[in-house]
Amino acid sequence: MTSISSRLIGDSGPRLVFLHGLFGRGKNFTQIAKALEPEYSSLLVDLPNHGDSDWTETFDYIDIADAVADHIVDAIDDDRRPVHLVGHSLGGKVAMVLALRHPQLINRLVIVDIGPNAGGSTGVFDHLLSSLAALDLDQVGSRKDADAALREPIPAAAIRGFLLQNLRPTLAGLAWQPNLALLHASLDVIGDFPDLGDAEFDRPVLWVAGERSDYVSREDLPQMRALFPRTTLLTVKGAGHWVHSEKPQAFVSALVTFLGRP
Repeated sequence: MTSISSRLIGDSGPRLVFLHGLFGRGKNFTQIAKALEPEYSSLLVDLPNHGDSDWTETFDYIDIADAVADHIVDAIDDDRRPVHLVGHSLGGKVAMVLALRHPQLINRLVIVDIGPNAGGSTGVFDHLLSSLAALDLDQVGSRKDADAALREPIPAAAIRGFLLQNLRPTLAGLAWQPNLALLHASLDVIGDFPDLGDAEFDRPVLWVAGERSDYVSREDLPQMRALFPRTTLLTVKGAGHWVHSEKPQAFVSALVTFLGRP
């Protein structure tokens, strides 16, 4: 059984569960979770092959969604379920699969800048994973050294900083917490979406898109609504793919408005 790590922020109000994207970890939603206190409490999950959660031998959305569902049952008392589930990018696909397979666990669903399709290009992730794999950790003594070594292949400082949160000291030296080899080998699967037959989630869904991102478009609405009939699409102006970190105030406002709506 896959062991999943999570962190709880807040102890009052309805409970939200946050699922991060590729290269992320639960704590990426800390700022959002604290902004939602005390009206909401939040469970920040490290998905398998990320953060402090277990690595797996294969990447499978159904297996991951089922493991997260089991974790929700274990981590959240009966009287605090169903929960509101928020997923970004890869975590958004996990959230969709989880809601379709375990609808009894989910009250409202928020999907951030990803759809039930390939959506966007995985080329940027192929480049990032290749760059990280090429970094010789035996020659790197600190995150500062790693940052300098990655400056040429990954010029954007914000992206380097986001990736380098995953570099951790061990007794043998620095090591990556995410399962880079598996994630790199699984990019085609990560970019796909499993066939769940005639499954449908009939509770409210907020679909958040970044205006400057190519991962979601209005043309995708029919496919989204085939699985999630009560979907509302919201585009956040000025945001790219990482909507919650680029426009945190707008994101929190959207969550509060959606979750408070009858």
